[in-house]
Amino acid sequence: MSRSTGSPHQARLFDHLVDDAAVFPPGLAPTDVAVREHLGLRDGPYAAGLGPLLVPASAAAEVAALAEADPRPADRPLRVGLIVRPGGSLGPLVDGVELLRDRPSVDVASVEVGWSEEWRRAVGLGVPAVVEVGLAAKQESALDDIARAVDSGADVRAKFRTGATPTWAWPDENALAGFLDATVLRGLAFKLTGGLHHVVRGDYGGEPMHGLLNVLVATDEALDGAEAGDLATLLSITDVEHLVGRVTALDGEHVDRLRASFTGFGCCGVLDPLTELEALGLIPERTTA
Repeated sequence: MSRSTGSPHQARLFDHLVDDAAVFPPGLAPTDVAVREHLGLRDGPYAAGLGPLLVPASAAAEVAALAEADPRPADRPLRVGLIVRPGGSLGPLVDGVELLRDRPSVDVASVEVGWSEEWRRAVGLGVPAVVEVGLAAKQESALDDIARAVDSGADVRAKFRTGATPTWAWPDENALAGFLDATVLRGLAFKLTGGLHHVVRGDYGGEPMHGLLNVLVATDEALDGAEAGDLATLLSITDVEHLVGRVTALDGEHVDRLRASFTGFGCCGVLDPLTELEALGLIPERTTA
């Protein structure tokens, strides 16, 4: 297909969209490798699309030592998101934020936890919180709980897992559409994690995967009032030309509104979606120095 000619608003649409989840499955990069490669990406040709490095909260001390040993300028701290997987104790998260609070080499961009009875401990840590929700009735309860926290002034986003794990089946278009619909109806911002390696919905390596452009288009439609059934249809589209056309037609107001809602997604291979966006002309063609 031909490359898109782009729009002046696309840079904002993809700005710092992809959080670096290299240390998590299936990537499982060692922490020192992940930090080194992330710092290289941050100074490389795809830096504009790169979000923070996501690391387990238990690795806070190791990350701090690695960042402090890096020769790059001290006025550019390593931005990290500290993660506690659903079901894990929040103790390491509290300790990790406290450890990094006064370290000039590291900036804690967010903390991420699973919804539980104690998730609100994360709100009191002074950084944006991201709360992973499940499916069906538990999802509704979690989103209502998050909405109450936001109404009380907390900086909280919902999080939904779009890829399969040993304990989490791949959520199809209906499951993802239901999450988008429920989140937008409550006026909540959200992020996604897992499985968004490609820009268009398809089967990759024999496994179904959601597409980034599908999610962007569906979110924009949800913000315009589309319901879950219509969103599921958009999430099922495999026509690349159609999706590129929809995305490039977004004006500045829609881009800003969309990104205020869909704040980013975690990906263990950040270059996968970014190079595909580049190939479609949706982000500027990059050259290395």
